[in-house]
Amino acid sequence: MVGVWRERPGTTLASRVPCLYDGRTTPTRGSAVPDYDLLREHLSQQTLDEFVLSMEAIETILDDALPRASHRASWWETERAPEEKMPQREACIAAGYIATRLPDGSGVRFRKKTAKFIRKWN
Repeated sequence: MVGVWRERPGTTLASRVPCLYDGRTTPTRGSAVPDYDLLREHLSQQTLDEFVLSMEAIETILDDALPRASHRASWWETERAPEEKMPQREACIAAGYIATRLPDGSGVRFRKKTAKFIRKWN
């Protein structure tokens, strides 16, 4: 997939990089977009139906810092807006899990997808 440049107010060409996962641009912050394939691989290896990972544990899995947006519930929740394709959500779905941020923001609960949920995404 090829990235598509979109102009954002106050952004210079030098401060943008194409994001190959969705064609949008993201300001650089010292590192590229985290590799959510690492999260997908980790989740795919799990055998529990439900478990919680702290934000720090997820950053360890990614070997990168999560963006500030990851502390919002809507950033993780795969059921809230399934039409919005986001790489962290897609990684969870591909691994067979539904992600929900904990109410206190300290981590994310992962639950195995049900047949009803799978039909909704197909």
